Amino acid sequence: MSPETILSQMNFIVLDRSTRQNGDYTIAFLLCSSMASLNMGIYYLLAAWNQWTKFYQFTVVFRLLTVTMFSLAIKNGHAPEGFIGVVIWELLGALITGTALWYDANTRVNKVNRTS
Repeated sequence: MSPETILSQMNFIVLDRSTRQNGDYTIAFLLCSSMASLNMGIYYLLAAWNQWTKFYQFTVVFRLLTVTMFSLAIKNGHAPEGFIGVVIWELLGALITGTALWYDANTRVNKVNRTS
């Protein structure tokens, strides 16, 4: 996905690359952020493969922190309203991951209780 597509999906004004001033690193920043997101996806897969639940517990906390920070950024006018998509995405991710962790922990406890 091109950086311009990402900007457009977030309802940002999309400038043609030829009109960007020297020192405008918006496109580079989006490319770096995309790479970081891809890496995080790989970390999630490795954590799942190794059944490393502590990683997922960690991500729930930091996703909620992300929700808080972006919500405040929008509220205080530091980020455009298009960032609400990030807030919703991170909140859903935290809730789904937290629910899965809770379910997994309860399933293990119930299995132990049945075999005792």
